[in-house]
Amino acid sequence: MFMKYCRPFFSFFFAILLVSLIGCASTKVQEGTGEFVDNTVITAKVKAALFNEAPLKVFEINVETFKGNVQLSGFVSTQAAIDKAGEITRLIKGVKSVNNNILLK
Repeated sequence: MFMKYCRPFFSFFFAILLVSLIGCASTKVQEGTGEFVDNTVITAKVKAALFNEAPLKVFEINVETFKGNVQLSGFVSTQAAIDKAGEITRLIKGVKSVNNNILLK
């Protein structure tokens, strides 16, 4: 008798669990939950590394990460700063590619 009433409950619970897991999967244009966390960590590491570099003004450089691909944008005063920002970003663990769109002021 107990199993008679529990079976629908367990079936419903399993269906909800399955739908939840499928909702966390990634697609070409959307990150999964794990990828989002990884990209957030990469972005934070890049910003910290840029902040620690004296000639770069981190507040003028924007960092966005999607599936390990980092995009840098913003404005700096020298070409050397653009190159340095790209080099620093490439050294961060987890970075697959760098799209350096930083411009000169």
